[in-house]
Amino acid sequence: MTEQVDVVVIGMGPGGEHVAGTLAEAGLSVVGVEAELVGGECPYWACVPSKMMIRAGNLLAEARRVPGMAGSAQVSPDWGPVAARIRDEATTDWNDQVAADRFTGKGGRLVRGRGKLTGHGQVAAGGEVFEARRGVVIATGTRPQIPPVPGLADVPYWTNRDAIAAKEPPRNLIVLGGGAIGSELAQAFARFGSRVTIIEAAQRLLANEEPEAGKLLADVMESEGVTVRTDARASEVRHSGDRFTVVLDGGEEISGDQLLVATGRRADLSELGLETVGLDPTARTLAVDEQLLAAPGLWGVGDVTGRGAFTHVAMYQAAIAIRGVLGEPGPAADYRALPRVTFCDPEIGAVGLTESQARDRGLRVRTGLSQVPSTARGWIHKAGNEGLVKVVEDMDRGVLVGATSAGPMGGEVLYGLAVAVHAEVPVDRLRHMIYAYPTFHRGVEDALTDLRSDESDESDQAHESD
Repeated sequence: MTEQVDVVVIGMGPGGEHVAGTLAEAGLSVVGVEAELVGGECPYWACVPSKMMIRAGNLLAEARRVPGMAGSAQVSPDWGPVAARIRDEATTDWNDQVAADRFTGKGGRLVRGRGKLTGHGQVAAGGEVFEARRGVVIATGTRPQIPPVPGLADVPYWTNRDAIAAKEPPRNLIVLGGGAIGSELAQAFARFGSRVTIIEAAQRLLANEEPEAGKLLADVMESEGVTVRTDARASEVRHSGDRFTVVLDGGEEISGDQLLVATGRRADLSELGLETVGLDPTARTLAVDEQLLAAPGLWGVGDVTGRGAFTHVAMYQAAIAIRGVLGEPGPAADYRALPRVTFCDPEIGAVGLTESQARDRGLRVRTGLSQVPSTARGWIHKAGNEGLVKVVEDMDRGVLVGATSAGPMGGEVLYGLAVAVHAEVPVDRLRHMIYAYPTFHRGVEDALTDLRSDESDESDQAHESD
């Protein structure tokens, strides 16, 4: 028997849960399908618990900065409160009953299992088949991407899930991957006493961000005792007893008692039945248009769309999909000011395009750079004040197309830069703003002044060529 409903949502992570719950509250009959935990990766294994780890590590770092600033302090790391907080406050011991009840309390129906399209508007899940009158929303997220390193598949490595659930920090941790996830977890464990080595194949940490940000983070990490190996590729992984060994190209061996693989995430479309609606099940991501439509009556939301593995992107897209299902007007998706934050210390926020990305798009680019310690707030802050602000201007339009804010509270300083990029505020107008003193965000003013310096240099060069 096929049951008639209004909407089926496959995947109840942040985006899927928001779509399903909102539509149920609007009076539609909604089926939410989830194979794991309602709420998805973010509250159980990613955003929320990892930031609890990071917050705890930052407290230890701040205590270690007391000498020379405010007296003396003795620091004795204890992982117990961190593990307890993750278990009790963030995940309820990895039980999603509260989230499930939240959805069903809004009038939705939760089906445990994997959902699969069997035709246009048809979904098989939990031994039942549902016919969705208004449409289907796919929000199945991503999973860890494990590189094809010889031997890796045969060893008991950690992913982010294992790291989050750790009851004790490892003595010696090897982190394969120096992106946001690897860097955040590496620093958190290091501050609790783990000896950490990061192995990154790219030329720098945070390879998708500005090179200045990656260098800044590596310098701070190394000053704290973390070994950072960039431009280093793993050629083999071995495990014997309680020891992991990673062999690098060239033969160097790095050993530890735990291995964390943090080499990115990927969507898996192969079991969603996309072929039944004319879509490619082997694609890397679910291609959607500016209204999040992948096909008539089929929306995609969140990581699966390839627009960034961020909860805030999933929630943003969810709002657009909700309007689409309800037939309400609204603006199309606009990713030009997509913000992202790596919650290390220094905290690195970025929005829009990097300098390299802007140049690759053929833009005439000018950049400005300032150092956070050069601001009065940075000088006052003193210990732990490493940071920078970089802005990227489209010279032809005179607006910022990207920016990076690294340093104490870098993600919060990012807000003003995100507004500037999103609203295309003219750079000349930004230059004539009043920037509060003494704040970290005064570094933005310095970076804009650096832009003006470049502009003067270009004018001088043009005059000389004439």
